[in-house]
Amino acid sequence: MHKWLILFLSILFAGPVLAGEIAVGKDPAALLRAMEKAQAGDVLRLRAGARYDGPLRIEKPLTLIGNGATVDGGGKGSVITVAAPDVALKGLVVIGSGSAGDGLDAGITLTKKATRALVEGNRVLGNLVGIDIHGAQDALVAGNTIEGRRDRRMNDRGNGIYVWNAPGARVIGNDVRYGRDGIFVNTSKKNVFSHNRFRDLRFAVHYMYANDSVVEGNISLGNHLGYAIMFSDRVVVRGNLSQGDRDHGIMLNYTNMSTIEGNTIRGVKHKCLFIYNAHKNEITGNRFEGCGIGVHFTAGSERNRIWGNAFIANRTQVKYVGTRWVEWSRGGIGNFWSDHSAFDLDGNGIADSAYRPNDVIDHVLWSQPAAKALMGSPAVQLIRWSQSAFPALLPGGVIDRAPLMRPVTPEIPQWPPAIPQLKEATPQPKEADG
Repeated sequence: MHKWLILFLSILFAGPVLAGEIAVGKDPAALLRAMEKAQAGDVLRLRAGARYDGPLRIEKPLTLIGNGATVDGGGKGSVITVAAPDVALKGLVVIGSGSAGDGLDAGITLTKKATRALVEGNRVLGNLVGIDIHGAQDALVAGNTIEGRRDRRMNDRGNGIYVWNAPGARVIGNDVRYGRDGIFVNTSKKNVFSHNRFRDLRFAVHYMYANDSVVEGNISLGNHLGYAIMFSDRVVVRGNLSQGDRDHGIMLNYTNMSTIEGNTIRGVKHKCLFIYNAHKNEITGNRFEGCGIGVHFTAGSERNRIWGNAFIANRTQVKYVGTRWVEWSRGGIGNFWSDHSAFDLDGNGIADSAYRPNDVIDHVLWSQPAAKALMGSPAVQLIRWSQSAFPALLPGGVIDRAPLMRPVTPEIPQWPPAIPQLKEATPQPKEADG
């Protein structure tokens, strides 16, 4: 009886098993040996300047503190594959992924078992895919430097960060360069992509079938396209910068009930904003400046609310071909147009005359480009003067009945970002009212 009582009390009052800390040796195979011996919850501290053999597969909750040590996959598959919950990878240099795996060989792969994974402060260099969040829920990828391969055509490279079916994943404060797309997200939801920088890529952020997510405070510099939001609903695209991108700053393609707010798009060769078959979106507080076209609005997009924006020095402010009038103001607040010769006699900040960005000659030029040869003719100038003097002659199109006298100036995200504590609540998307 006495023995059983002692056994019962020892079990009742036994404390939790403390996580151990393992100093990993310097030889290339030391990390693999340390992982085999480690227990769940252990912390493995790698030797600064050491180079370790990969690939690695982590199947128990561990923390790897890299101290700048390198893990080299040797060109075989993914360099580090995480297949356990609550794994943390910090301060590693990750190189040497394979070049196959159906295009998914990555520096770091987080499988669906890698719930709550933390990948922070690593340098992931020259791999096919940088970080693949492949089904891992509630993962956090933060403060990493990711540089893709440059020995292939851009479309044949892997993505910097690939997100597939990973609800709750957050990608914050990463610097992504080269490769194909900075972030490619497919078939996921409730994700946050914020305060990242993207350079020398095809798309900075590429959305496909990803609902109820946030894209906020990111920087896109010199990419082919900034933010491509496609086949997705209830997305918040807020406070981002697209500067010097080639094709579009923001593209909404089959995007519905989303909020596009406070973004700065400038110096894009073709289109600041391209809206294609996108409906019920709120587009407000943005600055579209110095683009070939401010907004190209097409393919039957309806019930979008476009107000409170600034259109400044775009070669064509709006490209819209339609036979009915579309109002671009809301609640008595329109947009600022740099080419609108406006006056404000009552001083309320709203121009006293409506703005119509397009006329019938624009429609002719868009449908018949050869008509450009006639632009200087007296007949064309007479038609344009007549339409400006008698707006009733216009065939339809965009009209802003309450143009602003002053442009909005959204806050531009800076690099490096001042990121608040990563575990603080992140902004959630709001559904635009119908």
